[in-house]
Amino acid sequence: MKLYDFDGMFEQKLSEYIKRNPRGYTEKQWEDVIPSMYAKFGDTVIKSIGKTPNQYYAEQNDEELVSGLRAHIKNGVPVSEYLCNAIESRHIEELLLPLLSGSEDEISYALNLIGSCAAALPEYMRLLTASDNEEVRNTCVDYVKDFADEVKEQALENYKHGVQPEYMLEILSRCTARDERVFDLLIKAFRTADENLSMRASYLAAYGDERALPYLMEKIEDEDISYADFQELKFAIEALGGTYDKERDFSSDPYYELIKSHGAIDIDIFKDIK
Repeated sequence: MKLYDFDGMFEQKLSEYIKRNPRGYTEKQWEDVIPSMYAKFGDTVIKSIGKTPNQYYAEQNDEELVSGLRAHIKNGVPVSEYLCNAIESRHIEELLLPLLSGSEDEISYALNLIGSCAAALPEYMRLLTASDNEEVRNTCVDYVKDFADEVKEQALENYKHGVQPEYMLEILSRCTARDERVFDLLIKAFRTADENLSMRASYLAAYGDERALPYLMEKIEDEDISYADFQELKFAIEALGGTYDKERDFSSDPYYELIKSHGAIDIDIFKDIK
Protein backbone atom coordinates (compact mmCIF):
# COMPACT_ATOMS: atom_id res chain seq x y z
CA MET A 1 0.00 0.00 0.00
CA LYS A 2 1.30 3.44 -0.91
CA LEU A 3 1.28 5.86 2.00
CA TYR A 4 -0.68 9.06 1.53
CA ASP A 5 -0.78 11.98 3.93
CA PHE A 6 -4.49 12.68 3.55
CA ASP A 7 -4.46 14.92 6.61
CA GLY A 8 -1.71 17.01 5.03
CA MET A 9 -3.73 17.24 1.83
CA PHE A 10 -6.78 18.37 3.76
CA GLU A 11 -4.82 20.98 5.69
CA GLN A 12 -3.45 22.37 2.44
CA LYS A 13 -6.93 22.65 0.95
CA LEU A 14 -8.20 24.22 4.16
CA SER A 15 -5.35 26.73 4.20
CA GLU A 16 -6.10 27.71 0.62
CA TYR A 17 -9.79 28.15 1.44
CA ILE A 18 -9.03 30.33 4.47
CA LYS A 19 -6.76 32.58 2.36
CA ARG A 20 -9.56 33.03 -0.16
CA ASN A 21 -12.12 33.64 2.59
CA PRO A 22 -10.23 35.36 5.43
CA ARG A 23 -13.43 36.59 7.08
CA GLY A 24 -15.57 33.59 6.39
CA TYR A 25 -15.90 32.27 9.95
CA THR A 26 -15.01 33.23 13.48
CA GLU A 27 -12.54 31.05 15.38
CA LYS A 28 -15.42 29.42 17.26
CA GLN A 29 -17.30 28.76 14.03
CA TRP A 30 -14.21 27.16 12.50
CA GLU A 31 -14.17 24.67 15.38
CA ASP A 32 -17.63 23.52 14.32
CA VAL A 33 -17.07 23.71 10.56
CA ILE A 34 -13.71 21.95 10.20
CA PRO A 35 -14.91 18.47 11.30
CA SER A 36 -17.70 18.50 8.71
CA MET A 37 -15.27 19.72 6.05
CA TYR A 38 -12.86 16.92 7.00
CA ALA A 39 -15.64 14.35 6.69
CA LYS A 40 -16.59 15.76 3.27
CA PHE A 41 -12.96 15.60 2.16
CA GLY A 42 -13.04 11.86 2.85
CA ASP A 43 -15.54 11.49 -0.02
CA THR A 44 -13.72 13.88 -2.36
CA VAL A 45 -11.80 12.39 -5.29
CA ILE A 46 -8.08 13.21 -5.13
CA LYS A 47 -7.05 13.75 -8.77
CA SER A 48 -3.51 12.45 -8.29
CA ILE A 49 -4.88 9.20 -6.87
CA GLY A 50 -8.16 8.85 -8.73
CA LYS A 51 -10.03 7.87 -5.58
CA THR A 52 -11.45 9.40 -2.46
CA PRO A 53 -9.59 8.75 0.82
CA ASN A 54 -12.45 6.52 1.97
CA GLN A 55 -12.46 4.58 -1.31
CA TYR A 56 -8.72 4.10 -1.14
CA TYR A 57 -8.92 2.32 2.21
CA ALA A 58 -12.17 0.51 1.42
CA GLU A 59 -10.36 -1.32 -1.38
CA GLN A 60 -7.65 -2.64 0.96
CA ASN A 61 -8.02 -6.02 2.63
CA ASP A 62 -7.76 -6.41 6.40
CA GLU A 63 -4.07 -7.30 6.44
CA GLU A 64 -3.22 -4.39 4.16
CA LEU A 65 -5.00 -1.92 6.41
CA VAL A 66 -3.09 -3.06 9.49
CA SER A 67 0.26 -3.19 7.71
CA GLY A 68 -0.50 0.24 6.30
CA LEU A 69 -1.13 1.56 9.80
CA ARG A 70 2.22 0.20 10.96
CA ALA A 71 3.96 1.70 7.93
CA HIS A 72 2.41 5.11 8.58
CA ILE A 73 3.65 5.02 12.16
CA LYS A 74 7.11 3.71 11.29
CA ASN A 75 7.67 6.27 8.54
CA GLY A 76 6.20 9.22 10.42
CA VAL A 77 3.35 9.71 7.95
CA PRO A 78 0.28 11.09 9.79
CA VAL A 79 -2.43 8.48 10.39
CA SER A 80 -5.73 9.87 9.14
CA GLU A 81 -9.15 9.25 10.61
CA TYR A 82 -10.08 7.72 7.28
CA LEU A 83 -7.62 4.88 7.87
CA CYS A 84 -8.66 4.46 11.51
CA ASN A 85 -12.35 4.41 10.57
CA ALA A 86 -11.70 1.81 7.90
CA ILE A 87 -9.93 -0.43 10.41
CA GLU A 88 -12.62 0.00 13.05
CA SER A 89 -15.36 -0.86 10.57
CA ARG A 90 -13.77 -4.27 9.87
CA HIS A 91 -13.72 -5.50 13.51
CA ILE A 92 -10.26 -6.99 13.03
CA GLU A 93 -9.07 -6.76 16.63
CA GLU A 94 -7.10 -10.00 16.35
CA LEU A 95 -4.88 -8.52 13.63
CA LEU A 96 -4.17 -5.48 15.80
CA LEU A 97 -3.02 -7.42 18.86
CA PRO A 98 0.65 -7.63 17.73
CA LEU A 99 0.81 -3.82 17.81
CA LEU A 100 0.36 -3.98 21.59
CA SER A 101 3.91 -5.35 21.73
CA GLY A 102 5.28 -2.64 19.45
CA SER A 103 6.37 0.96 19.83
CA GLU A 104 4.62 3.49 22.06
CA ASP A 105 2.77 4.90 19.05
CA GLU A 106 1.72 1.44 17.88
CA ILE A 107 0.45 0.62 21.35
CA SER A 108 -1.47 3.90 21.52
CA TYR A 109 -3.20 3.35 18.19
CA ALA A 110 -3.92 -0.29 18.96
CA LEU A 111 -5.51 0.57 22.31
CA ASN A 112 -7.82 3.10 20.69
CA LEU A 113 -8.74 0.83 17.79
CA ILE A 114 -9.21 -2.39 19.77
CA GLY A 115 -10.96 -0.90 22.77
CA SER A 116 -12.70 -3.12 25.29
CA CYS A 117 -12.14 -6.60 23.90
CA ALA A 118 -11.93 -10.03 25.54
CA ALA A 119 -9.31 -11.22 23.06
CA ALA A 120 -6.98 -8.44 24.18
CA LEU A 121 -7.19 -9.20 27.92
CA PRO A 122 -3.85 -11.06 28.15
CA GLU A 123 -2.06 -8.17 26.45
CA TYR A 124 -3.85 -5.56 28.52
CA MET A 125 -2.92 -7.33 31.74
CA ARG A 126 0.66 -7.59 30.53
CA LEU A 127 0.81 -3.88 29.73
CA LEU A 128 -0.63 -3.06 33.15
CA THR A 129 2.47 -4.53 34.74
CA ALA A 130 5.08 -3.94 32.03
CA SER A 131 4.40 -0.46 30.65
CA ASP A 132 6.03 2.63 32.12
CA ASN A 133 3.43 4.82 30.46
CA GLU A 134 0.75 5.83 32.96
CA GLU A 135 -1.71 6.75 30.22
CA VAL A 136 -1.32 3.29 28.69
CA ARG A 137 -1.87 1.64 32.06
CA ASN A 138 -4.94 3.75 32.81
CA THR A 139 -6.44 2.92 29.43
CA CYS A 140 -5.77 -0.78 29.93
CA VAL A 141 -7.38 -0.87 33.35
CA ASP A 142 -10.47 0.88 31.99
CA TYR A 143 -10.85 -1.84 29.36
CA VAL A 144 -10.02 -4.70 31.71
CA LYS A 145 -12.64 -3.60 34.24
CA ASP A 146 -15.32 -4.62 31.72
CA PHE A 147 -14.05 -8.20 32.10
CA ALA A 148 -13.16 -8.16 35.79
CA ASP A 149 -14.60 -11.62 36.51
CA GLU A 150 -12.53 -13.16 33.72
CA VAL A 151 -9.23 -11.79 35.09
CA LYS A 152 -10.10 -12.07 38.78
CA GLU A 153 -7.67 -14.87 39.59
CA GLN A 154 -4.78 -13.13 37.85
CA ALA A 155 -5.61 -9.85 39.59
CA LEU A 156 -5.70 -11.59 42.97
CA GLU A 157 -2.35 -13.21 42.28
CA ASN A 158 -0.81 -9.92 41.15
CA TYR A 159 -2.06 -8.14 44.25
CA LYS A 160 -0.71 -10.90 46.47
CA HIS A 161 2.75 -10.33 45.01
CA GLY A 162 2.54 -6.53 45.13
CA VAL A 163 2.26 -6.11 41.36
CA GLN A 164 0.45 -2.84 40.60
CA PRO A 165 -1.79 -3.30 43.68
CA GLU A 166 -3.94 -0.20 43.12
CA TYR A 167 -4.82 -1.22 39.58
CA MET A 168 -5.61 -4.73 40.78
CA LEU A 169 -7.94 -3.38 43.47
CA GLU A 170 -9.71 -1.25 40.88
CA ILE A 171 -10.23 -4.28 38.66
CA LEU A 172 -11.38 -6.52 41.50
CA SER A 173 -13.88 -3.91 42.66
CA ARG A 174 -15.71 -4.40 39.34
CA CYS A 175 -16.22 -8.15 39.80
CA THR A 176 -19.90 -9.05 39.66
CA ALA A 177 -19.68 -12.61 40.98
CA ARG A 178 -19.47 -12.42 44.79
CA ASP A 179 -16.22 -13.77 46.18
CA GLU A 180 -15.23 -13.57 49.85
CA ARG A 181 -11.58 -13.25 48.88
CA VAL A 182 -12.32 -10.12 46.91
CA PHE A 183 -14.54 -8.62 49.61
CA ASP A 184 -12.00 -9.32 52.36
CA LEU A 185 -9.20 -7.86 50.28
CA LEU A 186 -11.14 -4.67 49.50
CA ILE A 187 -12.05 -4.24 53.18
CA LYS A 188 -8.47 -4.79 54.32
CA ALA A 189 -7.17 -2.36 51.70
CA PHE A 190 -9.71 0.23 52.83
CA ARG A 191 -8.91 -0.15 56.53
CA THR A 192 -5.18 0.19 55.92
CA ALA A 193 -5.52 3.09 53.47
CA ASP A 194 -3.60 6.28 54.04
CA GLU A 195 -3.35 8.92 51.33
CA ASN A 196 -5.52 6.86 48.96
CA LEU A 197 -8.51 6.56 51.30
CA SER A 198 -10.93 8.15 48.83
CA MET A 199 -9.96 5.69 46.12
CA ARG A 200 -10.28 2.69 48.43
CA ALA A 201 -13.75 3.90 49.49
CA SER A 202 -14.76 4.18 45.83
CA TYR A 203 -13.74 0.54 45.32
CA LEU A 204 -16.16 -0.53 48.04
CA ALA A 205 -18.90 1.53 46.44
CA ALA A 206 -18.18 -0.05 43.06
CA TYR A 207 -18.16 -3.59 44.46
CA GLY A 208 -21.61 -2.99 45.90
CA ASP A 209 -21.56 -5.24 48.97
CA GLU A 210 -23.57 -3.56 51.74
CA ARG A 211 -21.54 -5.43 54.37
CA ALA A 212 -18.94 -2.71 53.85
CA LEU A 213 -21.26 -0.10 55.41
CA PRO A 214 -20.10 -0.53 59.04
CA TYR A 215 -16.48 0.00 57.99
CA LEU A 216 -17.37 3.11 56.02
CA MET A 217 -19.53 4.48 58.86
CA GLU A 218 -16.72 3.93 61.33
CA LYS A 219 -14.18 5.72 59.16
CA ILE A 220 -16.37 8.70 58.33
CA GLU A 221 -16.59 9.48 62.05
CA ASP A 222 -12.83 10.00 62.16
CA GLU A 223 -12.27 13.66 63.01
CA ASP A 224 -8.94 13.69 61.18
CA ILE A 225 -10.21 12.86 57.70
CA SER A 226 -10.07 15.54 55.01
CA TYR A 227 -13.12 17.09 53.41
CA ALA A 228 -12.34 15.33 50.12
CA ASP A 229 -12.18 11.94 51.88
CA PHE A 230 -15.38 12.76 53.78
CA GLN A 231 -17.20 13.43 50.52
CA GLU A 232 -16.03 10.15 48.98
CA LEU A 233 -16.92 8.20 52.10
CA LYS A 234 -20.38 9.74 52.16
CA PHE A 235 -20.87 8.88 48.51
CA ALA A 236 -19.81 5.26 49.14
CA ILE A 237 -22.19 5.00 52.08
CA GLU A 238 -25.10 6.28 50.01
CA ALA A 239 -24.14 4.03 47.07
CA LEU A 240 -24.51 1.04 49.37
CA GLY A 241 -27.91 2.16 50.66
CA GLY A 242 -26.81 3.93 53.83
CA THR A 243 -27.11 7.53 54.99
CA TYR A 244 -24.91 9.93 56.91
CA ASP A 245 -26.43 13.26 57.96
CA LYS A 246 -24.24 14.36 60.83
CA GLU A 247 -22.99 17.95 60.53
CA ARG A 248 -19.21 18.25 60.34
CA ASP A 249 -16.89 21.23 60.59
CA PHE A 250 -14.29 21.39 57.82
CA SER A 251 -13.64 25.13 58.03
CA SER A 252 -9.92 24.50 58.56
CA ASP A 253 -9.64 22.24 55.50
CA PRO A 254 -7.96 24.08 52.58
CA TYR A 255 -9.89 22.06 49.99
CA TYR A 256 -13.17 22.93 51.70
CA GLU A 257 -12.24 26.60 51.73
CA LEU A 258 -11.27 26.48 48.05
CA ILE A 259 -14.64 25.04 47.05
CA LYS A 260 -16.50 27.43 49.35
CA SER A 261 -14.69 30.40 47.83
CA HIS A 262 -15.98 29.32 44.41
CA GLY A 263 -19.54 29.07 45.66
CA ALA A 264 -19.82 25.33 45.04
CA ILE A 265 -20.27 24.10 48.58
CA ASP A 266 -23.26 22.10 49.72
CA ILE A 267 -25.02 22.23 46.36
CA ASP A 268 -27.08 19.11 45.71
CA ILE A 269 -28.02 19.13 42.03
CA PHE A 270 -30.00 15.92 42.45
CA LYS A 271 -32.20 16.99 45.38
CA ASP A 272 -35.28 17.54 43.17
CA ILE A 273 -34.87 14.36 41.17
CA LYS A 274 -37.02 11.47 42.38
